[in-house]
Amino acid sequence: MIYSVTGNFVYSELGFVVIECGGIGYRCQTTTNTQKNLKLNTKVTLYTHLNVREDAMELFGFYNQTELSTFRTLIGVSGVGPKMAISILSELSSEQVIMAVSASDVKSLTRASGVGPKLAQRIILELKDKLKSFATSDTMVETKGSVIADTGNISKAVGALAVLGYSAADVTPVLSKLDPTLSVEELISHTLRRMGR
Repeated sequence: MIYSVTGNFVYSELGFVVIECGGIGYRCQTTTNTQKNLKLNTKVTLYTHLNVREDAMELFGFYNQTELSTFRTLIGVSGVGPKMAISILSELSSEQVIMAVSASDVKSLTRASGVGPKLAQRIILELKDKLKSFATSDTMVETKGSVIADTGNISKAVGALAVLGYSAADVTPVLSKLDPTLSVEELISHTLRRMGR
């Protein structure tokens, strides 16, 4: 419903910011990572998710689309609501969430407030199933004029980025320009940075 909010960043407290647009102040719940990227009294754009409940409408805002995609992926996990997803993304970056899922790293996810071992295991289980449906042991991806055949880190990066909602067609042109000997985490990080521009 509301794709983004652009206006003056006028107020901030732990867990939310206020963006003033056309004389109206929009209260956007957000992560500490997004808040670190905003400067008070400057014009900013936040990519948003509107959560509608019986008793409230809540607006969640994010510095970039990658964080928004990760947020939406997390709230798709049973037992993870918007506030829990904000807690996770305040503790971990999008890349770190995907790497924790890929490595079945329960400890990293439980660093987020309110996330216990059982919930961390559920997040890993549900998102790893999504990852497996995109990443196979032998991936063939067609790009403009060429085909990438890869059995290593590039195919793993394609699968991990798919969990965030990026299609193979979106990410392979970027990945094909990167050094395939980089770690999966580095490939994901470089790809998200370049696509965020």
